[in-house]
Amino acid sequence: MIRKMLCGLLSTAVLALPVHAARPVSVQIDGEHMGAAAYVEQGVTYIPMRDLMEALGDWEVWWDHASGTAAASSESTRLHADPETDTITVDGAVYSGRVAVVNGRTYLPLRTVVQALGGRVAWDPWLDGAAVTTAGAPYDASDYYWLAHIICAESGGEPLEGQIAVGNVVLNRVDSEEFPDTIPGVIFDCVDAVQFEPVENGTVFRDPTELSKEAARLVLDGEKTIGGALFFYAPALSEGVWINDNRTYEQTIGCHRFYS
Repeated sequence: MIRKMLCGLLSTAVLALPVHAARPVSVQIDGEHMGAAAYVEQGVTYIPMRDLMEALGDWEVWWDHASGTAAASSESTRLHADPETDTITVDGAVYSGRVAVVNGRTYLPLRTVVQALGGRVAWDPWLDGAAVTTAGAPYDASDYYWLAHIICAESGGEPLEGQIAVGNVVLNRVDSEEFPDTIPGVIFDCVDAVQFEPVENGTVFRDPTELSKEAARLVLDGEKTIGGALFFYAPALSEGVWINDNRTYEQTIGCHRFYS
């Protein structure tokens, strides 16, 4: 349901996109979802230049009438996007990429700009959009984004200790040969069955709280409140028959029982 709502919001955003746009898509930067009207055309993600640069940090953006280019600056870095030549220049280095000006907005190819600035972009099939990890970011954008989301969906009402424990289970599974070896892979694992109820009911797509984001950062930094637990359940919501019969109990934190 939540994902359908998100898709509906993206569909309405198409009104703000160029008429040639194939479809609107989501973009998140360092784990924070952007509300910009991004779109994909022929496999390339385009995003409004001002929205992108402001999301990347302390950038000033303007239209340079003298050169007929969109310009941006941040400390010692300068960027110019030329719609006449379809080029983007970053500190003298020139990159080819379509530059579209539509209704007063300049759209740039996301990957070209981010990589020119030292970051990286990955397509996230569960976001159905692009995940941007900026240069110097402490965490991979997709790892942080989805870890914060599953922590909040599973334990958003728990104290920090309990939220960290849920995150520990995800990372323990990443390290285990029994499960996929990436954080998003573990969360959306459905080889035998859907592993996390919020994936099935869609609540994993809800925005996480600030406390859940903090828990995700602490987990990625190595904080642990449980040992090697790979499973958990809430007795108030589930009988946990299979876990009780097949796994070793470790401890209870808040409303969850944890098992290795």
